[in-house]
Amino acid sequence: MSSPRPAAPRLRLSKPEWLGSPKVLRTEVLSGLVVGLALIPEAISFSVIAGVDPKVGLYAACTMAMVIAFAGGRPAMISAATGAVALVVAPVVRQYGLGHLIATVILAGVFQIVLGVLGVAKLMRFVPRGVMVGFVNALGILLFTAQIPNLRDVPWPVYPLVLGGLALMVLFPRLTRAVPAPLVAIVVLTAITVAAGIAVPTVGDKGTLPSALPVPGLPDVPYTAHTLTVIAPYAFAMALVGIMESMMTAKLVDDLTDTPSNKTREAVGQGIANIVTGVFGGMGGCGMIGQTMINVKSGARTRLSTFLAGFFLLILCIALGPVVSTIPMAALVAVMVLVSVGTFDWHSVKPATLRRMPIGETAVMAVTVVVVVATGNLSIGVVVGSLTAMVVFARRVAHLTDVTSVTDPDGTQVVYSVTGELFFASSNDLVHRFDYAGDPADVVIDLSATHIWDASSAATLDAIETKYAARGKRVTFTGLNEPSTVLRARLAGQPARGH
Repeated sequence: MSSPRPAAPRLRLSKPEWLGSPKVLRTEVLSGLVVGLALIPEAISFSVIAGVDPKVGLYAACTMAMVIAFAGGRPAMISAATGAVALVVAPVVRQYGLGHLIATVILAGVFQIVLGVLGVAKLMRFVPRGVMVGFVNALGILLFTAQIPNLRDVPWPVYPLVLGGLALMVLFPRLTRAVPAPLVAIVVLTAITVAAGIAVPTVGDKGTLPSALPVPGLPDVPYTAHTLTVIAPYAFAMALVGIMESMMTAKLVDDLTDTPSNKTREAVGQGIANIVTGVFGGMGGCGMIGQTMINVKSGARTRLSTFLAGFFLLILCIALGPVVSTIPMAALVAVMVLVSVGTFDWHSVKPATLRRMPIGETAVMAVTVVVVVATGNLSIGVVVGSLTAMVVFARRVAHLTDVTSVTDPDGTQVVYSVTGELFFASSNDLVHRFDYAGDPADVVIDLSATHIWDASSAATLDAIETKYAARGKRVTFTGLNEPSTVLRARLAGQPARGH
């Protein structure tokens, strides 16, 4: 009689934190509602930038948030239509129309999945802290300046409403944190303007809200090689911008919450979300730093708030469109102004911090801020800031290379000791650190305290050897570690051997 088979191990699924805690559930739901409200004017504004109907941006905000809640790698992060993506796809709409835009979004999603699988997201570990600080500070500035158009040429009641909203959000948390202060400000200011009949710009003035659910479908474009060649460059640019901005946002939330995120999953999730968004007629998007900050600052920490932000946005637009349209823009401006102030890293610009910080670090932060603010594009600022950081680092390390010499008492041999890392920036000056004419016939160069990193360094050692040989002198390199020996031998086309 055969023995019974052992029972198959049960798959244990961890219970979501919000499911067992009414307090967490309330925080997630209310945070999602606040973010859903805040997404409306942003999505409409980005639709204008891209040159499409407002519902295209609103559909994108709904589907991106709801899909990334499941597919993304960073809980509590909000993805929706963004200004960076709108700037990239705007030329497609102008030249080829909405159908090509939708095809571009879907192809960008495919590119993001491929890039995520290839591990491109892991390159974010090379973004220096100075760039991160500059990114955050520039973001705070952009969030603030983005509200200025809503404060120009408006009725005077807008200004006391904004100030009242700011005061309410600062003071209300002293009474209770059970309800997010931004939601309270939005409700109170809306009630005041409606009850008193105050004529101020409202959400409805930004554009018509959609009145029906989005319908899935394929883009109306010719499925030819020509169409692919037209949209591919824009799709690839959108994929890179989306991944970069999403990774920076995820890294910022990691720091704020002291929790890790899966960057590869986030990149793949962005691709999946963009494909779904394109199928439902949205303009695509990526990680949205402003709304993410609202969500995190409201106390949200799980995927539920992200999903509900998209879900509430859909309900608000379709079922409660007339009510949402009455929300004064002053309320949303107050929310975003407070978020911008909280986003800016004020510690980084304190005089004491600037005096203590190396000048190179401060320069990297400043360059990142200036480029982002000048271009309005966070991704460009990150790239330029990272390149600046590389140059600063290369110059700093290059100066750490040193050469000292000791000549034998009998004058027959000189020993040079080289310390520091040898790469293209430091090795270029190395060739001038030797006395080719005055040294004796036997020269020893001790490399035990250095390392060869590239072909420039290997070529420099060959040049030193050649200069001594031209004067009839012999050079011996000693102490070179094994990886450096192998690299130099490979570049010279010779088998590696010890020195």
